[in-house]
Amino acid sequence: MFNKLKLDGASYLAAQRAYDGWSLFGIVVLGALLSTAALAVLLYRSGGAFGLVVLAFICIGATQLAFWTRTFPANQATRNWTVLPENWEMLRRQWEYSHAVAACLNALALLLLFLSALRVETR
Repeated sequence: MFNKLKLDGASYLAAQRAYDGWSLFGIVVLGALLSTAALAVLLYRSGGAFGLVVLAFICIGATQLAFWTRTFPANQATRNWTVLPENWEMLRRQWEYSHAVAACLNALALLLLFLSALRVETR
């Protein structure tokens, strides 16, 4: 991220081509949300494991909040990084930091799911 923030406009547009087709990854995000919600339902009466799964679900949901409020508007304003409007540097920061926030939230969700697995009582 920090190296990409140093790129000039033309180089940044070229670097952004690495993300072509990533919109299909939304299917994986939907799967993560649905499977985490299903796990929460299954663990409803298992105490601490349930709470950790709910927190993981909230983290994954928060990545969507970051995407739709920060990443998507930057994508729209730049036509998916094919043009650079006058405020492109602000949009670039918005895009890069929203991805960093989402990565941290996804990592936290994964950690919470691991911890919940350790708390589930086996019978």
